[in-house]
Amino acid sequence: MSFGAVAVVAGIIALEPAFTTGAALGVALVVIGLGISFLAAEQWGLLGTATTIIGALLLTGGVIGFVEADFVGLAFSALLFLALAIAIRSNFLIALVPLALAGALGSSTGYMHAVYMLTVNEPSITIAFFALLAGVAYLISQYVGQACEQLAIVFARVSLILVNFGFWIGSLWGDYPGETWAQGEGYRLWSDREAWRAAHLLHIPEIAFIIGWAVVIVAVGAWAVRTNRRWVVTTVAVFGAIEFYTQWFERLGAEPWAIIVAGLTIVGFAIALWRYNLTAGHPATVTA
Repeated sequence: MSFGAVAVVAGIIALEPAFTTGAALGVALVVIGLGISFLAAEQWGLLGTATTIIGALLLTGGVIGFVEADFVGLAFSALLFLALAIAIRSNFLIALVPLALAGALGSSTGYMHAVYMLTVNEPSITIAFFALLAGVAYLISQYVGQACEQLAIVFARVSLILVNFGFWIGSLWGDYPGETWAQGEGYRLWSDREAWRAAHLLHIPEIAFIIGWAVVIVAVGAWAVRTNRRWVVTTVAVFGAIEFYTQWFERLGAEPWAIIVAGLTIVGFAIALWRYNLTAGHPATVTA
């Protein structure tokens, strides 16, 4: 259902309406969707949820476009997603809250011809911020009802992924905490960036992220195994592999023997994870 809602929004955006038009349409759909969800949930609850999601995406898209992806627009989007997610118990909308907050901190994705990009401008702040949010969300999940518990768990899971993204980028280039905020538009100019870095001594090197990431993966993975949190086990295992192979190819390059060894180890890694899922009491399906 969520993919259908996203497809509808993508189609509307393709028509290139004005930002204000999209936002106004979004407000109308949110109001209609909430009305259906609260007044006719038994018969039309799914329709109300879909309408609310479509409206929320259009409204936030219009606001973000109108303010040119400024912090205010992304913060507004996060708050709106949070409020509506709680109102209609939507896992999809709650998953968008950490993503909107990440955008407010300067993270983004991009695409050029045959190139996919992940940008985390503030790795250290991203790690600390979303680690805190993940922990708080997990604690909240222990004290709320079942419906809200699932929302908190989803929020914590997406936050955990963003923590790993912060470590990943930091392990490649290190970090000058607060650099993008301090420089503003000057951050886009390499000469200004180099001058700012020369004047500021606070620098976290790549090795700190590499070691820190490994420690976090081992610690969180051990906790997840002990408490039977299989989603967390799988997530930290995947990012553990990402860290290992990132450093492997950063240091050894794409040599034929390095690729062969990497391929063999990933097969062993996949088998080990599959065996873990078997012993956890949930038979795994073997797929190519």
